[in-house]
Amino acid sequence: MEMKKRISLELRNRKPAEVAELVVDNCRSSDGEVEGLTDEYSELEILSMVNIGLTSLAKLPSLPKLRKLEVSDNIISGGLDTLAEKCPNLTYLNLSGNKIKELSSIEVLNLKNLKSLDLYSCDVTALDDYRENVFELLPQLTYLDGYDQEDNEVPDSEADHDDEDEAGPPGDEDEDDDDDEDDDDDEGSEGDEDEVGLSYLMKEGIQDEEDDGDYVEEEEDEEEEEEDGDEDGVRGEKRKRDAEDEGDDGDEDDE
Repeated sequence: MEMKKRISLELRNRKPAEVAELVVDNCRSSDGEVEGLTDEYSELEILSMVNIGLTSLAKLPSLPKLRKLEVSDNIISGGLDTLAEKCPNLTYLNLSGNKIKELSSIEVLNLKNLKSLDLYSCDVTALDDYRENVFELLPQLTYLDGYDQEDNEVPDSEADHDDEDEAGPPGDEDEDDDDDEDDDDDEGSEGDEDEVGLSYLMKEGIQDEEDDGDYVEEEEDEEEEEEDGDEDGVRGEKRKRDAEDEGDDGDEDDE
């Protein structure tokens, strides 16, 4: 796909001045120059043109707010001097995989805000004392090919920025922690109440069982007393009948 058409598609019904990030990787520049990009993209901050056949950045429009430029895997060999004028606020520049062979090609990067420069897979990286010379030519640089002068790796600043955005305004985290603590306290209180209620119910259940046991024992005692009474009654009735029988026998003897 041609670069002009790709840029038109990436607009997605927006005006050029409303675009802050533009990615047109793997399309094709017809003449090796930047095409379809104009000064109307005044709010553009991130521009990625990876592997589109660029040979020069001479036709890059003025992009005053651009801070990140990705042009790796092209065939750029020079023409970088225009960046200082057209992208004065550039902080990150990726030229990896291009045809940059001499230090003079990057010496023209007079960008006071430039902090990170990538030149992976460029012939210039094979020069003696390459890193020392680049840091000397561009003292504003903090990172070259992902490392500073002490070989400390560049932090993932964009990831950190995203984390800050997700974290929300200062103080929210503390409030959330307080809310969590309150919730924990409430849950703990409810748990204590549940435990107390359960203990009470268990205690009541045990007491009921004891009371039921006492009641059963009382019933058994009453039943035993009734049985004893019945037996006594039977014995009394028997004695009474025996006595009557004896009386009858006596009367018969008298006759």
